[in-house]
Amino acid sequence: MEMLNTLEPLLRTFWYVAIPTSLIFLLQTIMTFAGGHHGDGFDGSIDDGSGHDGAGFQVFTLRNLINFLLGFSWTGISLYSALANHFQLIGVAVLVGLGFVWMFFILIKQLQRLSEDNSFQLESAIGKEAEVYLKIPANRQGRGKVLVSVKGATHELEAMTDGPEIPSSSKAKVVGIDSETRCLILDS
Repeated sequence: MEMLNTLEPLLRTFWYVAIPTSLIFLLQTIMTFAGGHHGDGFDGSIDDGSGHDGAGFQVFTLRNLINFLLGFSWTGISLYSALANHFQLIGVAVLVGLGFVWMFFILIKQLQRLSEDNSFQLESAIGKEAEVYLKIPANRQGRGKVLVSVKGATHELEAMTDGPEIPSSSKAKVVGIDSETRCLILDS
């Protein structure tokens, strides 16, 4: 503490902001990786314009304040001797602090993209071409199996047809789904 008291007032202020902010940031980081429940500032209070319900960005959160103060204080400490004009130094520190908040926003938006629901929905096979794996009996008199590629993944599914038998190794188009059996309906 004696070292801090000998510093010039502006530099001392940057240090007084940097030390607790860094400790809080370290605790937030540990809680994030340990799975502690905490808000990330994405609770839906400001619409982000993406059309997703509840995917807004809260500007005034503890996490954003910590990110701002972290960038602000450490920039002030780092550039204190390089920028003699204190108003320029504070301006640059504010810009870097805002940059930290913006980078956090971009990072969270990218992470939210990873949480998309990419589970397979049977309806997404409609209109796709299927390769018959096990022959499909005519006029819905039995079920066969087909291979259908949806979103880059191949799925083996049961299928029926309203028309003539579809032999193995042939191609057919998925035209619907039977509501009772949840089998694909094919048209050769």
